[in-house]
Amino acid sequence: MAIVEVFDNESFEKAFKRFKRIVEREGILTEVKRRQFYEKPSEKKKRKERQARKRMIKSLKKRNLL
Repeated sequence: MAIVEVFDNESFEKAFKRFKRIVEREGILTEVKRRQFYEKPSEKKKRKERQARKRMIKSLKKRNLL
């Protein structure tokens, strides 16, 4: 859960930027978007396989093997 304490003499914009940074780092928005609609177990499995494949290709490219 993202909690931001507003310090004395701190502007709203600065506190809001800190809040947005924390939310982005924790991945809250992506989680909300993902849970917005029901995902069948088969679709979830396919998505995870695609992500794993993408990570593998990225690591291979990083090592100059592809």
